Amino acid sequence: MDYINAFWVGGVICALVQILMEKTKMLPGRIMVLLVCTGALLGAVAIYPPFVEFAGAGASVPLLGFGNTLFKGVKEAVDEFGFIGIFMGGFKASAVGISAALVFGYLASLLFDPKMKK
Repeated sequence: MDYINAFWVGGVICALVQILMEKTKMLPGRIMVLLVCTGALLGAVAIYPPFVEFAGAGASVPLLGFGNTLFKGVKEAVDEFGFIGIFMGGFKASAVGISAALVFGYLASLLFDPKMKK
């Protein structure tokens, strides 16, 4: 049942974002920022953690989950280091995911033939 919940929750999130992209004139970069900020806000008001418990990767993998991860990292760092934790918590919490994205993106560029758009 965990896999089914992850599948349909992730699908609903992606479908809602696709509708947002098609029905508004917002640029994709702004939509991504909106999703990350929404995830952080939902984490701050304690709505997103139970959602992640229910849906697992279906809720933690999309950009909403990334925003929630950034919020959790900042919250933990502020509790531990005080004010300076605002600046270091997000980096510490998301370093593995960002590093993996860079490494796998580089490996994919070695396997395939990337070209610049004209």
